[in-house]
Amino acid sequence: MDYLPVEVIGNILSRLGGARDVVIASATCRKWREACRKHLQTLSFNSADWPFYRDLTTNRLEILITQTIFQITGLQGLSIMMDDANKFSAAMVIAWLMYTRDTLRRLSYNVRTTPNVNILEICGRQKLEALVLAHNSITGVEPSFQRFPCLKSLSLSYVSISALDLNLLLSACPMIESLELVSLEIAMSDAQVTIELSSPTLKSVYFDGISLDKFILEADSIEFLHMKDCVLELFELIGNGTLKHFKLDDVSVIHLDIMETSESLEVVDVNHFTMVWPKFYQMISRSQKLKKLRLWDVVFDDDDEIIDVESIAAGFSQLTHLSLSYDLKDGAAHYSLQGTTQLENVTVLELGWTVINDVFSIWVEELLRRCPNLKKLIIYGVVSETKTQGDCQILATFTWSIVQLMRKYIHVEVQFEYE
Repeated sequence: MDYLPVEVIGNILSRLGGARDVVIASATCRKWREACRKHLQTLSFNSADWPFYRDLTTNRLEILITQTIFQITGLQGLSIMMDDANKFSAAMVIAWLMYTRDTLRRLSYNVRTTPNVNILEICGRQKLEALVLAHNSITGVEPSFQRFPCLKSLSLSYVSISALDLNLLLSACPMIESLELVSLEIAMSDAQVTIELSSPTLKSVYFDGISLDKFILEADSIEFLHMKDCVLELFELIGNGTLKHFKLDDVSVIHLDIMETSESLEVVDVNHFTMVWPKFYQMISRSQKLKKLRLWDVVFDDDDEIIDVESIAAGFSQLTHLSLSYDLKDGAAHYSLQGTTQLENVTVLELGWTVINDVFSIWVEELLRRCPNLKKLIIYGVVSETKTQGDCQILATFTWSIVQLMRKYIHVEVQFEYE
């Protein structure tokens, strides 16, 4: 260790992350203290990582953070994530940010202050590349195109912001590639809450816990879109056909339109979603590159509706991974498998049920016949804690039927996942 350059030691300390561990390690010797002062790149104060923070008074905690930060020069990553137990002095927090902002590349900030600290004003027009804000309020964003000239990643969680300020903030980031919006508190100017965002550089977008009337996103370079636990009346994605990965997880939306951007889709992953299958299929059918299609625990708007496997086989010839789980009604399994087109390239097949019955066994067998090059079959099921004698008999019969069936497909690996 004596021969390690101080730059390497600084890199090692940066990987520790937590301020407590960094301070303890830097006390090893004079060389390590020098590495901490001059070559430390990342520092983190997180109340969830070290319960001792909660035992300190706010004044003592401010002094501890100040002493640690002001001993270090050239810091590139700073994380200050404190719970609601402490309310810090705005002057002290501003001093931390002003001291580090010239070299800072990554900032994670969740600090309650009196009064509120304007992070955008302090860190704007600097070298910041990634900004994570939580439990804060953003108001009065100036329409400045070069406010964040280097910012590539922006994450807002539990932040209060108006629709206009959000649009202006995104416009002020000409290099942004990744956007995360989690449980935003949107300031309402009228009865209908509408957000319209536009960015020519966005590639990855994640929305979680967003409730709006209308959400329109224009992103010419978008490749990844994930929406989770959202309630929307209308969501529209406008772009140039660059979207590759589309995921919906427990989303309620009356009108969904991604048709303009769907021609390059490679992954469609839908979980806990109510759909009109013909409309949904039409929306994704422009893609000739689809490799993975997952429709899991989907519910149909019409009780008589089913997923037409023939349209999947005919429309997505490049499909290699197919996952299906939905309520199989009597007669629906046979109808959904009408047609003769095979799923030639599917090598992984995942099938699930909520209520096991004889229809499911027939469905599994028919789908196996449609996948001549299948290598792996995974069956997911839900087994209730309180099982009657009849439930046990149905499960035993199903297991026996699958064992018998798989004797015909000895080349296929079979897995069972029960919960």
